[in-house]
Amino acid sequence: MTMKTSLSLLLFLASCSSIPVQAKHDLIGMPRSALIACAGVPDNVAALDDGEVLQWRQDQAVQGPFTIKGPFSLELDLSGHGTCHVVARLHEGRVAQVEYTGPSGTLLGPYSACKPLVAACERLVSMD
Repeated sequence: MTMKTSLSLLLFLASCSSIPVQAKHDLIGMPRSALIACAGVPDNVAALDDGEVLQWRQDQAVQGPFTIKGPFSLELDLSGHGTCHVVARLHEGRVAQVEYTGPSGTLLGPYSACKPLVAACERLVSMD
């Protein structure tokens, strides 16, 4: 593999895992209605004295990109499997904090299983 190809692959993998990390900061201040419009209806809602907490769950294991299949149903999985729960705390109808829970790491990064849950919201914020 050439140096240029290796660098391109590394940058691509890094960008996949950086979306959830970036979303933790970019979604702060987003109105509740916009968050639900881009992330979908939350799986859980909890009322707090000073706001509320919304949670989205990705409980189906997300695989990383490296599974090798061979003859006789032989499989070698070099990736990690991850699930993710996105927890958004809202104050006065706006996002105040975003956190991730669950074993969300794969070979694509520590929060890669969270990407499907926040990618649409991150795209929306980056368009503004």
